[in-house]
Amino acid sequence: MDQTKTHTNIKIHLPTEGNELLDKALEKVNRNEEVTTLWQVVNVNAIDRLGMTDHGPVHFQIVSNIAVRLVRLLVKSGIKMSITKDFGLSGKHAELVVLLASLFHDLGMSIQRDEHEEFSLFLANNLLHEIIDFLPVVQKTIVISESLHAIISHRSDGQPFTIEAGIVRVADALDMEQGRARIPFEIGSVTIHSVSALAIERVQILEGEKKPILVKILMSNSAGIFQIDELLKEKIKSTPIEKLIRVVAEIQSEKEKSIVHNFEF
Repeated sequence: MDQTKTHTNIKIHLPTEGNELLDKALEKVNRNEEVTTLWQVVNVNAIDRLGMTDHGPVHFQIVSNIAVRLVRLLVKSGIKMSITKDFGLSGKHAELVVLLASLFHDLGMSIQRDEHEEFSLFLANNLLHEIIDFLPVVQKTIVISESLHAIISHRSDGQPFTIEAGIVRVADALDMEQGRARIPFEIGSVTIHSVSALAIERVQILEGEKKPILVKILMSNSAGIFQIDELLKEKIKSTPIEKLIRVVAEIQSEKEKSIVHNFEF
């Protein structure tokens, strides 16, 4: 009997809101044992072997939901997605691109942490051809190309030149609630990375007034500013959505929560 531990019950959920492309893709992703096994391997490497924060299905669930919400807020405000402007495809295709890139952007960590974004490309390319085989060839080719660009553009020095890629880059960084920092840190250690990560209580993605997107970050301690300034600000900068997003950070209560009681070295 095969004793290998697998997690085939992993399911990704998000509000598809009548987008049949998302429905079809999610159905195929959730039934694909290769995908769910790769996610398991990624998380074993991240958590068990490298002592990092979660990079598995929970992360992909959060990032994909944030990314699709960002697309919808921009489309609602009248912003044309790059796939619409350049190829005449619909907002539904844009949602599909950010969903796929969000789900597959860290697959390369099943091989190696360093330069995992590049390793993600060839793993994702093969899977994408299988997952979206319901699309006509021209649409499928465009969606795959745009998804792969979004994947490679989430690396630290990435330069996304599509709105969709910028969205995935920012959505990845916004998975930062309750210590879920995207800056790697050793779990349990006391560093500026871990302390600032634990200070982030909640992230809200709202419809903005001055700009189409308002990101409201609630902190228990002002140490969270480091996480926002060092990670999120850098991820937003130089993306096509830089001028379309406003970030507001505030401490939830008048009294700051104590995160570190004592620190010595």
